[in-house]
Amino acid sequence: MINDNDVIETLAELETFLRAIETGGLGLANAAGVALATNNTNGRPFLAVLDDNQQLLLGRWVSADVYENGKDMVRYGTKKVH
Repeated sequence: MINDNDVIETLAELETFLRAIETGGLGLANAAGVALATNNTNGRPFLAVLDDNQQLLLGRWVSADVYENGKDMVRYGTKKVH
């Protein structure tokens, strides 16, 4: 499910969202991974939180800048703060 009002506009917002997923802060059961994708209908980029069966649990629209520049953060995770 994607809420049209929730758009990740900056890399800092992306990092915060990814950390919330990594720490279980969003309360999603069976969250197994995240991916950047585009909507087949209109080409709009979004971040998908996927379960073990690669089914969409949660999605957030992302800006074009986040889509282009946040790929490594999505692939490799956020830097852990020690």
